[in-house]
Amino acid sequence: MNSLPKIDLHCHLDGSLSSEFISECLGRNVNNDELTAPYNCQSLAEYLTKFDLPVSCLQTSENITAAVTDLIKQAKEDNVSYIEIRFAPTLSLNEELNYRKIYEAAIKGCKEGQKLYGVYSNIIACAMRNHSEEQNLNMLKSGLDYIGNGLCAMDLAGNEAGYPNNLFTYLFNAMNKYNIPYTIHSGECGSADNIRIAVEAGAKRIGHGIALSKDSSLMKKCKNKRIGFELCPTSNYQTKAVKEGEAYPLNEFLEYGLLATLNTDNRTVSGTTMTKEYEFIIDKFNIAKETLMQLYANSIEISFANDDIKNELYKLYEK
Repeated sequence: MNSLPKIDLHCHLDGSLSSEFISECLGRNVNNDELTAPYNCQSLAEYLTKFDLPVSCLQTSENITAAVTDLIKQAKEDNVSYIEIRFAPTLSLNEELNYRKIYEAAIKGCKEGQKLYGVYSNIIACAMRNHSEEQNLNMLKSGLDYIGNGLCAMDLAGNEAGYPNNLFTYLFNAMNKYNIPYTIHSGECGSADNIRIAVEAGAKRIGHGIALSKDSSLMKKCKNKRIGFELCPTSNYQTKAVKEGEAYPLNEFLEYGLLATLNTDNRTVSGTTMTKEYEFIIDKFNIAKETLMQLYANSIEISFANDDIKNELYKLYEK
């Protein structure tokens, strides 16, 4: 399974730092219990508590660059050919780091990762639901010079249930104004309405989107608009986006013709890799290996990569 080509479009930097990297940053040994959420996690809110320690390691330019490179090394070991790494720049702001330094450090990590490991990558910047309008717009505007130059898109992340999408019209309007591609975490906490708002606002992709199954008319709209869906099965079960015994929508989405993809979400917090996600869906959902290649092709189509990278990824698909 590891030998199959893979693409990871939904991978959070702070949720995917290796224990070795974090231990080195903190100057002490860090055990898995501090970093990995239990499989029987009770909610997304509980799951998100595992991010505090990794975020504390992303407070210098050097650490941000090294963190991105560390994640790309993990991707290489997982036979991932292309990865979109998302993180919230505002969480790294301090007296020494402004937004430009943060963006440049992350993009430098992508370049070093490609040089060292031959893995293509891009950065997605996350606005946070619990941050103010001023904070989110400052983050967005500070990234404009990097769009298409290492920064491929923007996102909205955080506690979806506590801060639904109807509160972020200002952010969607700004991304549309500046022609910034974007994906939005939506439908992870049971709200199909959040997906509808994101799609109608102009999102090209939806992070998770589990709740789409509740709305057949919205499914049709998403199919017609070629909206991409970034599914993350292990994480979705941990956060109770899908409860044990409930039907996971991967097969449903694929059979309907939606552009569903497979992703890790948080490699360390969820204790997963793309190889493990492949194995998980084969075992749990009886997914055929041929379907894995369809997921790979879907990932190429909905990725925010440029055409040159997409052409290289298609070559791997054709093999």
